[in-house]
Amino acid sequence: MPQMVAIVILLFILYIGDFISIRTKAWIPSMFISAVLFLIGYWTFFPQDIVAIAGIPNTVATLLIYLLIVNMGTLLSVKELIAQWKTVVISLSGILGIVVLLFGIASFIFDMNTVIVAIPPLVGGIVSALIMSDGAAQAGLTSLSVFAIVIYVMQGFAGYPLTSIVLKKEGKKLLQQFRNGELVVKEEVEKTDNTTEKKHGLKIFQVPEKYNTDYFKFFKIALVGCLAYLTSTFLAPVVEINGAVLALVFGVIAKSIGFLETHALQKANGFGFAIMGLMLFVFDALKSATPSMLLDLLTPLVVCIVLGVFGMYIFSFIAGKVLKVSKNLAFAVSLTALYGFPADYVITNEVIKSLTSDDEERKALTSVMLPPMLVGGFVSVTIVSVILAGVFVTFL
Repeated sequence: MPQMVAIVILLFILYIGDFISIRTKAWIPSMFISAVLFLIGYWTFFPQDIVAIAGIPNTVATLLIYLLIVNMGTLLSVKELIAQWKTVVISLSGILGIVVLLFGIASFIFDMNTVIVAIPPLVGGIVSALIMSDGAAQAGLTSLSVFAIVIYVMQGFAGYPLTSIVLKKEGKKLLQQFRNGELVVKEEVEKTDNTTEKKHGLKIFQVPEKYNTDYFKFFKIALVGCLAYLTSTFLAPVVEINGAVLALVFGVIAKSIGFLETHALQKANGFGFAIMGLMLFVFDALKSATPSMLLDLLTPLVVCIVLGVFGMYIFSFIAGKVLKVSKNLAFAVSLTALYGFPADYVITNEVIKSLTSDDEERKALTSVMLPPMLVGGFVSVTIVSVILAGVFVTFL
């Protein structure tokens, strides 16, 4: 398949997802529609490497991950990260719910190895899925090696629509509060613009506007990402810290000291392309899920995902009650474990856009809903799931 044909097909799929999401006011999220269409494509006429043919091989996807995560860091401040401690507790509670219900119920239905292999991918992303898949293969558990990948690939089908539903409920409530003057929003989200950033940032990092070109902005984002990668590599012999986690932390620090602007990638005119490339890479994982594979693993797949989601709801509800966080937002935060970044960012923004067209109202909703969704996704997918995988794989 020629490159231009491949990219046109893939972009059309992404657009269909957007179109249906807009028409249904985000009740059917674009991620869900796109995932279904990718599955159909792989089961019919797609080459297995269609995403790489289109121009997004793994190396490009890794680059985009670092750029986007550094950019995410510019949306948060150190003060805000500290303020998100409730999000961390809720996210951990949701993960505990998955572990408790799968060990407490699923272990009586399936053998213990199935439960052990299922938990880390259900809590996290591709890294934990690959760790468990490799571990199962080395232990001679071929079907469970495939199961680890399949559960990672398919859990989004539960996570995407559920997240959209609970976020819409939360957003409607917040919007009403904002319109009634009951919701006080910090001015920091978008209004931390050039003048404010220059005021608080270190002068050494400020350059005249005429020299602050798109290339210079890209250079600074890439430099922060590079420092995160080098730091994780340097620390590897002592402690394993995912470079993506450090990219988020370094992005927050770079924004706080004035080295990067808020929404740095958007201001460099690169955000749309980066999200597009990363979304294609995420859906590329669906190429592993053949119809026969899904049929063979259907029962443990459905049972584990249903129990996992139920466990997340119960434990996040309890944590939300204790911490005085709404049940809808608490459940949405725990659901980020099923997909992580960039889906948490995409779905949240999709829901906000569907609720209002007023810029001020969108900023208000973004300031309340986006930070916990981003932090929740990073706690579960990027940090905890990798730790769990490292521990659980030793039990196989």
